[in-house]
Amino acid sequence: MTTAEREVRDSGRRERGRRRGTAAAVPSPTKETHVHPDLFLTDAGLETELLFLDGRELPYFASFPLLDDPEGRSRLLSYYRPFVALADGLGVGAALETPTWRASADWGARLGFDAADLARLNADAVALVREAVAEAAPAVPVVVSGNLGPRGDGYVAGDRMTVEEATAYHAPQVAALADAGADRVAVLTMTYVEEAVGVVRAAAAAGAPVLVSFTVETDGLLPSGQPLAEAVAEVDRLTDGHPETYGLNCAHPDHVHDALAGLGDVSGRVTAFRPNASRMSHAELDEATELDDGDPLELGAQLADLRRRHPHLTTFGGCCGTDLRHVRAAGHALSAAVVGV
Repeated sequence: MTTAEREVRDSGRRERGRRRGTAAAVPSPTKETHVHPDLFLTDAGLETELLFLDGRELPYFASFPLLDDPEGRSRLLSYYRPFVALADGLGVGAALETPTWRASADWGARLGFDAADLARLNADAVALVREAVAEAAPAVPVVVSGNLGPRGDGYVAGDRMTVEEATAYHAPQVAALADAGADRVAVLTMTYVEEAVGVVRAAAAAGAPVLVSFTVETDGLLPSGQPLAEAVAEVDRLTDGHPETYGLNCAHPDHVHDALAGLGDVSGRVTAFRPNASRMSHAELDEATELDDGDPLELGAQLADLRRRHPHLTTFGGCCGTDLRHVRAAGHALSAAVVGV
């Protein structure tokens, strides 16, 4: 990241601290430091890596408690650093999610953390990701994304909140991440519109840019049954277009073709995709006792093909079942696809 880009990022964070109603700018990579200025790589499936590859106990699929443990914190740093180095080597940017997908009130309470604990840990997560970037490759254009997850199950719509309930629920975590200097907040694995709107309204109140990422079933529809295009348009309509961008996650490339093909007028609003390694449905993954890590090279080729078909997609990485191998394969395939465009 150039000095000018750091100044953009840091001045945006300082301004957000002074005026919570103004969104901070996300750094804009330049060709001098960024060979592919319209391509970003994310990290991968942190929780499945910790659970299945490390063999760790991970109650409620929550990784944020590791921040309070010296060995756990070291493990998180070792998770992020290779993704930064990969982006540096390929000349692309990095968009890294904090390990806070479960660091909200209901999940925290189940794990014995109160509101003060969660505020502290969300802030510490932002600092940890920045520490990993500084250690690995400080010149890489990086978006540090404060990660939120659903209040309920990430695979089913379940008990649906109203917009007002969702705003109130997610506001403390959004504020903690924004106040800690995250470049944006990002809510992943959204299953229905009302919760997504609540997160966006909380982000707007905190003066934070926000990425909204929905998940889809094997039929390409949200777990609520709504098409992706309708969900994006509805969230934009109910929030005056506040989301910085939208994405898809926790679905295999085979399952998103119809969703992407049907975007129509809102295609330019969807820029990110973090796929699962497995072709299994959400219901099958929920019952799985062994990791299905798919084929990293095949996944990379599929993402490159999606990029050719849908050039509005600029950010790629991994979700459940993926690790550095998958993102590395995707990065190489995508770099070649971008050059060939």
